[in-house]
Parts: sequence; C-alpha cells; structure tokens
Amino acid sequence: MLGYGVNPDMYTFPSLIKACGGLNNLKFGKMVYCMIYEMGFEIDVFVGSALVKLYADNGWIDDARCVFDRLSQRDCVLWNAMLNGYAKCGEVDCVTSLFREMRNTETKANSVTYACLLSVSAAEGMMTLGVQIHGIAIRCGLELDSLVSNSLMAMYSKCGMFSSARRLFGFMPRTDLVSWNGMIVGYVQNGFMKEASECLYEAILAGVKPDSITFSSFLPSVSESADLKRGKEIHGYIIRNSVCLDLFLKSALIDAYFKCREVEMALNIFSRGVITDVGMCTVTISGLVLNGLTDDALEVFRQLLQNKIIPNELSISSTLTACSGFAALKLGKELHGYVLKNGVDITCHVGTAITGMYTKCGRVDLAQQIFKTMSNRDVVCWNAMITSYAQSSKPHEAIDIFRQIGINGVKYDSVSISAALSACTNIPALHYGKEIHGFVVKRDFNFDIFAESALIDMYAKCGNLDHAHRVFDTMPLKNEVAWNSIISAYGMHGHLKKSLSLFHEMLEKRFCPDHVTFLCILSACVHAGHVRDGIHYFRLMTEEYGIEPQMEHYACMVDLFGRAGHMAQAYETIKSMPFSPDAGVWGTLLGACRVHGHVELAELAGRQLFELDPQNSGYYVLLSNILADAGQWAGVLRVRKLMKEKGVQKAPGYSWIDVNNITSMFVASDESHPKSVQIYSVLNNLLLELRREGYVPKLYLPMHPHTMVV
Repeated sequence: MLGYGVNPDMYTFPSLIKACGGLNNLKFGKMVYCMIYEMGFEIDVFVGSALVKLYADNGWIDDARCVFDRLSQRDCVLWNAMLNGYAKCGEVDCVTSLFREMRNTETKANSVTYACLLSVSAAEGMMTLGVQIHGIAIRCGLELDSLVSNSLMAMYSKCGMFSSARRLFGFMPRTDLVSWNGMIVGYVQNGFMKEASECLYEAILAGVKPDSITFSSFLPSVSESADLKRGKEIHGYIIRNSVCLDLFLKSALIDAYFKCREVEMALNIFSRGVITDVGMCTVTISGLVLNGLTDDALEVFRQLLQNKIIPNELSISSTLTACSGFAALKLGKELHGYVLKNGVDITCHVGTAITGMYTKCGRVDLAQQIFKTMSNRDVVCWNAMITSYAQSSKPHEAIDIFRQIGINGVKYDSVSISAALSACTNIPALHYGKEIHGFVVKRDFNFDIFAESALIDMYAKCGNLDHAHRVFDTMPLKNEVAWNSIISAYGMHGHLKKSLSLFHEMLEKRFCPDHVTFLCILSACVHAGHVRDGIHYFRLMTEEYGIEPQMEHYACMVDLFGRAGHMAQAYETIKSMPFSPDAGVWGTLLGACRVHGHVELAELAGRQLFELDPQNSGYYVLLSNILADAGQWAGVLRVRKLMKEKGVQKAPGYSWIDVNNITSMFVASDESHPKSVQIYSVLNNLLLELRREGYVPKLYLPMHPHTMVV
C-alpha cells in the first residue's frame, strides 16, 4: 500500500494493529503506533484496545498503560484489556486499583471484567476479594451469567471453599461443558476423587460430550488412586469417541499409566509422534524415575536436548533425581554445569534437586555450598537440607538447620518436624526429641497427623515406648500412617503380640492396611523370630489384600528365614522374586550366612554385592570374616586383595551415648573425648572383673596360623 503511494487513513490502522496482535509482532506494532502519531491521527478506542493487548501480552505493561492514559474515550473493552494486561503480568494491586478507578467512571463492568478479577482472586488465593466481587456481580445481575458463574466456581474451588462452588453449580439455570469441567477440576483439586468420578458420569448422562480438557482434569484422580482399571476405561472412551488427543491429554494419560505402574503403555503413548513438547517429556522423565528406570529417564532428557527443546525447571529437577537414583555424580555435575552455562535460574525447585543429587552421591559438602548460594529458600529447600544431613549421618547439623528455619523467618511444616525428629533417632538424643515435641505442642502441630506419627517413631527409636504410646493415645485423629507408626514401634522392641493386637484393632476401626502396614508386621515377626507368623501375614498381604510385595517385603522374608537358619528357604525367596534383588536383599542373606556359617551361599551373595554396590566396605569385611571363620584363608586374601584393587576404604563404625542431655560419639580406639583417660580406666576395670568371673574374650576375626599380614 505504501509502495504504491497510497496513504493510510484512520480506518486502516485498527485492522493493522489487530493483525500485529494476531501475529504477536510487537516490533511492527510499535512502528505502526509511531506512524499514527507522525501522521497526526488520533488513536480511537479500537486501536487503543488492540495496542494495549499487544503490549501487555509481551510484558510491556508500562507502555500499555501509557497508551491507555492517552485515550480520552474508554469503553469497557479497553478497560478489560488493561485489567487483563495487569493480571497476566501478576500486578495484583494494579488490577484492584484500576477496577476501583473504573467503577468511578460511567463505564459499566461486564462479565469479562468480573471473570478477570475472579481469576486473579483464584490465582492469588484472595478469598476476601473474590467474595466482594461476587457481591458486586449479584448487585449487577451478572451472577448467573455463564462466564461469571464458571469463574466464581473456579475461585471458590481454589480458595478451599468447594462447598460454595458446589452450591453455586446447583443454582445455575444452564450448565455447559465449561461448568462441568470446572466441577471435575474442583473435586480433584480438593481431594474428592470418588465424587470427581461420579461427576464425570453425571455429565455424560446429562448429554454433555467430554472434551480433552475434561479428561485432562479428571485423569489426576486416576494417578492419585493408582486405579489402572479406571485409567484404561477412560483411555478406551477417548479412543472410541475420537476425543482430540492433544498434548495436555497425552501428558495426563502418560502420567496416569506411570503412576499405575503400567510403564509399557505410558511409553507407547509417548513414542507416538515426534517429541515437540517439554511438558510431555517432563512427565515421561518423572514417570520413569518413579518406576526406577533412571537410564531411560536420562535417555529421554538427551532426546529432548537433541530436538533443541529447552528444558524447564521440572524436567531438569526430574533428571537430577534420576542421577541421584544410581548415584551418578559425574552425570549430575554435567547437568549442574548445563544449568549454570545456560543461565537457568536456580529456583527453590531446581536448587533442591541439585542439593538432593549431591547428597545421594555422598557429597553433602557440595549440597551445602549450593544451599548457601540460593537467594530464595522456601520451606521445601530447608526440609531437603535437614533430610540430607540426617541421611548422611550428620544429625547435629540437621538439628542446627531446623533451628535456622525459625531464625530466617520461614514457616515450619509437618515435613520439617518429621525430618528433624528423624535426625534425633539417628543420634539417638531423646532430649532433642522432647524439645521438638514441646515445639510441636506450642505451635499447634499436635493436630498434624504426620508430625505426631513422626513423634511416635522418634520415641520408639530412642527407647521410650511408653511415651510413643501416649502420643498415639492422645491423637484426636488417626490415619493409616499413625497406626503403622505404633505397630512398628512395638515390633522393633520385640513385642510381636502387641503389634498384632494393634493390627487387628486397626482393622476393627475400618482402616485398610497398606504395604507399609505389612512391612511393619513382617519386621516385627523378624525381631521376634516367628517364622510361621511371618509366612501367614505375607500370604495375607498378597492373597487377601491383593498387595504386590515390594523389595522391602522380600528382604524381610529373607531376613526371617535367615535368622531362623532356614538358608535354603531364604535363597529360594530371592530366586522367586519377580524383579532383580537389590543390594539390601543380598546383604541380608550375607548377614545370615555369617550367623550360620554358610560359606557357599555367602560367596554367591558376595559376588552379587560386589557388582551392585562395589564401594560398600561392609560387604567385603563381612565376607572376609565368614571365610576366616571357616578357615579359608586363601579366600580371605582374595577378598582383601579385591578390596584394595577397587580402592574401597573401610568406613569406621561409630557409636553414640547420651548422658545428662550430652551426646558423645566414639570410634574404635578413640582418644578424642576429653574424659578418655577416665573412660579407658573404667573399661579396663570392667574387663578385669569379667575375667575374674570366668569370661574368655572371643576374637572377632580368627587369626591365621602363620599370622596373616593384611
């Protein structure tokens, strides 16, 4: 047009600006804006609205406001464009102040205005603002408008007032697909999974045809309950009714199948088509990590990079978790380098994943460095650091981090309490646990089931079973976690009869046992040495309750048979496992071999352990001692030589003792304690007394007849 020498007029620009907005071409839009002023044209309300939207969509909110302020005439569309612009940029205060300004003009707000304000209320959890907007909408007669009603439902659902959302849904004269989708989302978000399922079927019976959004909203309920049958039913409906399988629905289906442990089906959906979406890759990586397929998860991440897709925080965090899964420090460092090199912001989510990776790889020092450099640390970051120290045999540092949470003004949650109490059990230090118990009572955490369950566990592991049961008895509400904690408490103290009594009481109260409940029962049978009971409850779990045994259940059964000397049954249990046994299972068998002197099985277990966990010195020492007990000195030398070749260092054993609320830690031949002279003096006197009573010390490791040199 300009090339032919035809000058644009005032009717040219509205269509031109609208085209810029449609193409999201900010640069050309700005050029047109400058041309309008250079040619002396006034910007009308249509051009102004299009410009405001274009600027706001690209984050140029100040420029959008500048255009808005220059316009003398403003209609509702223009006001809505500016309000939506502020909402998209997260300028909540500006949204509310602009709405107040709008109400002082002659322009009347419409349903789009109220929908914008309600979306802000929902996103920010601003219940008071939402209720006020609801009141204004009623006065304006717009409460039953479809757009306003659906926005109100979403606001009440996200602000935890789902009963109000349901009531509003019931009053709606006409419900459309958006309304039904809103109800399904509300049920799922508020944990009403059964009701979400019923709502979906009601919608279908009412003649509403579900779309991809309906099923994307509903499938998280399938993931939450791990209901594979329901997931397959939904998938079948989608295929039969030709529902558009967009990226969101694909991702939801993949997530549901992974959570239901149907890995093959999840990968089948993922592999159909070209990898183009970071969200779908992220869901797949997370699902593979969840199912222990860490190598495959890393391969998907590589494919993502090869397809030149920029990973997001979640995909990076999930991949770091995969590195943690098999302690791949080199890969973890490479990924950390990628984060730094590409300027990825180390947010709480990414930072927590990096610290977790370094901790699992045995580098707590690096985890601490990353933690200190993080500018924003929420309670999840702090909790991760407490857990890192607790799992790395640094309980004092864990408790110190727990104290720092309060000093830094971060609000504690039940996970903080549980992690700190776990650290207390690792010392063990009952006085720290009691201090945290006092903190729990003062801060009203005594109504938090998970915090109280952690207290039960702490008292039991610190040897105070009475306190553990007292906490359980005073709990106003109990769930499966609380029952599991008290059953485990009695089990670890060898009180099998009481554990079983609590288990049957749990059933009478109509609580459904889960895999953890049966793990506690089996563990109690191991501690008490009751093989017959262990077999009975293992069968009860699999046959009556239909719970598939996990690695830990098989480890318990191997331990149960091994302690009782039934070595053949222990080995047969390992061979019958539907998946490959881990180091924990083989380690349990090796320990039983030491007790019962079964050299052949010990060597078999040792070979497996040296492949699965080659840097664990404990397994080498244990096998060496078994061979020494049997007088097989050539075998002992072979194991010690292998240990040196692999550069395995024997980790020193530590012991703790708590005296007058002071915890002292010792290693073998330790002289670092300030009272070591007095301690060894008392110890020598005790040994003399024992010898007078006829005690003959048994050497831990028999000596070679020709004095073996190691």
